[in-house]
Amino acid sequence: MPLHPVIESVTDRIRARSAPRRSAYLERMQAAADAGPVRAHLSCGNQAHAYAAMGADKDTLAGGRAPNLGIVTAYNDMLSAHQPFEHYPEIIRQAARAAGGTAQVAGGVPAMCDGVTQGQPGMELSLFSRDVIALSAGVAMSHNCFDAAVWLGVCDKIVPGLVIAAATFGHVPSVFIPAGPMTSGLPNDEKARVRQQFAEGQIGRDKLMEAEMASYHGPGTCTFYGTANTNQMLMEFMGLHLPGAAFVNPGTPLREALTVAATERALAITAQGNDYRPAGQVLDERAFVNGIVGLMATGGSTNLVLHLPAMARAAGIELALEDFAEISDVVPLMAKVYPNGLADVNHFHAAGGLGFMIGELLGEGLLHDDVSTVAGDGLARYAQEPRLKDGTLVWEDGAGASQNTKILRPAREAFQKAGGLKQLSGNLGQGVIKVSAVDPARHVIEAPARIFHDQASVKEAFRAGEFTGDVVVVVRFQGPAANGMPELHSLTPLLGILQERGHKVALVTDGRMSGASGKVPAAIHVAPEAAKAGPLARLRDGDLVRVDAVAGRLEVLAEGFEARAPVEVDLGANGFGIGRELFAAFRANVGDSTQGAGVAV
Repeated sequence: MPLHPVIESVTDRIRARSAPRRSAYLERMQAAADAGPVRAHLSCGNQAHAYAAMGADKDTLAGGRAPNLGIVTAYNDMLSAHQPFEHYPEIIRQAARAAGGTAQVAGGVPAMCDGVTQGQPGMELSLFSRDVIALSAGVAMSHNCFDAAVWLGVCDKIVPGLVIAAATFGHVPSVFIPAGPMTSGLPNDEKARVRQQFAEGQIGRDKLMEAEMASYHGPGTCTFYGTANTNQMLMEFMGLHLPGAAFVNPGTPLREALTVAATERALAITAQGNDYRPAGQVLDERAFVNGIVGLMATGGSTNLVLHLPAMARAAGIELALEDFAEISDVVPLMAKVYPNGLADVNHFHAAGGLGFMIGELLGEGLLHDDVSTVAGDGLARYAQEPRLKDGTLVWEDGAGASQNTKILRPAREAFQKAGGLKQLSGNLGQGVIKVSAVDPARHVIEAPARIFHDQASVKEAFRAGEFTGDVVVVVRFQGPAANGMPELHSLTPLLGILQERGHKVALVTDGRMSGASGKVPAAIHVAPEAAKAGPLARLRDGDLVRVDAVAGRLEVLAEGFEARAPVEVDLGANGFGIGRELFAAFRANVGDSTQGAGVAV
C-alpha cells in the first residue's frame, strides 16, 4: 500500500526542519561508532574496577571478546509496574551467559508514581523527573563499558527519560524490556463512579479505599490506557520493543521468555556482530511519525505531546504541534480503552491488540514500514504476536480480525475517522485537547471564565457551591516554569459532576491532565504559560472564553484583552517543601511545552 500523502508530507517536513540538527547528531554518533567497541579503550585499571564484583563473569569481561550488556533499571517497589523488574537483572545475566555474553547493572534511575502524587506537592516534580531520569541514565552509561543497553522502564516519565538517554548514546544498540500490565481488577468505569460518589459526599472514605485497592491490586502497569500504557504502545510502534511485548502480564512464562529473547537480541545487534543496529538509526523521523500515528489510533495520553518532542530532540529531530494535528486528521481512532471506553488494556490485547492495529495501519498506508527496528528491518513483523510452543518462543500471524469490535475495530470501520488529539490556537496561545473520550456535543464550549491559581482553590469553590452555571475553569500558573507543570487529574471528578448537572464545562490550563482524563473538554499545555506573561495571565473572572475543538480555536471574547497588563503572582511558595527547592534551576531554565518542556534537551 502506498504511503498516505499526509503521512509522507509530514515526514518530509520533519526531515527538512530537522536537517541541520539531525546531520550534526548523526555525525557525532558515527564518530563514536567508528571508535570501535568501547571497552577496548579502557585501561586495565578502568576495567578492573568495572569487573571487580562480577564473579564468574570476570574472565569473560576481561577478555573483551564477548559482548557486554548494560542494564539501566527503574526498579522500585513504589510502582506496581516496576516491581517485577526486581528479578530481571538476574534473568538477563543468565540469558546473556547462555548466549555467550555478559550483562551488568550499569545504574538505576528514579521512578516516581504519579498515582501516589496526584493532587499533592510531589506532583510538581513529576515532569522534571523525566529529565532527571535521562541525566541519571547518562551517568550509568558514561562508564563506557557496554556494547549494547537494555532499558527497564514502563511508566509515565520513565520511558521518555530512558529514550532521551538511549538517543544521547545513539551509537549503542538499545532494547527496551517491559514488565506488562497487572491483571484486570475492579472495572475502571466502576472505579470512576465510586470516586464521583465520594466527591459528592454520597459514600465514605472506607468505600473509596475499598474500590481503589480492588482496582490497583497487584504487580504490573495500571490497566487503564493512560501515559504508562501509551508509552508501551509507543515502544512497539517505534521498534524499540520486541514485537508483541507490551501487554503480556508479569509473572507468566511468556513474559520471561520475551525478557530472555530481548537479551539475546540485544547481544545480536552490537557492533561486534553482523547486524549492528544502533539506537540513533532506529530513532529516525519515520519512527517518530509512526509513534504519533499510534498515539492517534489508540486515543493515547496527551502527555506524549510533551514527551515525543523531547525524545525527538535528543535524536536530532524537531517535532511541532502541527505535525500532531495533521497526523490526527487522517488517522482513524481504532480503539476504545478506558477512559475512552469501558475496556482495559488486557481486554484490548485479547481483542487483537497492537499487532492487529499495526497490520491494519500498514495496510492503509498510514505507517512507515521501511524502518529499522531492534527486531530487524520493517515494521510488518510487529503485526505478528509472540507465543510459546512446547516451551519455545515463536512469532506467528495473529487472528487477522478483531476479536471484539466494541474495543478494537479495523481502520475502515473505526470509531472515529480522525484521531483523538486536536491542536488549539488563538489569542490565548497554543494548546492541545484530547477529544477521543469527549461527547461530540461538548466539542465546543463557550462560557464565562472562573480564574484560579491552584487546584486546591477549585476544590474549595466546588465545596462552597460556587459553580452554578456554565463555566470555563481556568487554572493558570501551572506551567513548567511556574511549578513544574503538575497534572490536574484530581479535578476530573468534580468537573464531571458539574457536567452531569447539565452545565457546559471546560478546563483551560497551562498545566497537564493525566493520561487517564478526557471526558471533560480540557485545553491543556497552553503556551506561552502565565508565569512567562502569556495570555492566560491577562484573563479575568467573567471573560467569555471559547474552547472549540472543531475549529481548533482557543479564544477569549473580551474587548481590550490584548491591552491588559498580565497578572503577576508570588511563586515563591512553589519553590519549597517535598524536594521542590532542589529544582529551582529546572524551573528557571525549562523550555516551553510546545518544545517538550525540556531541561536536558
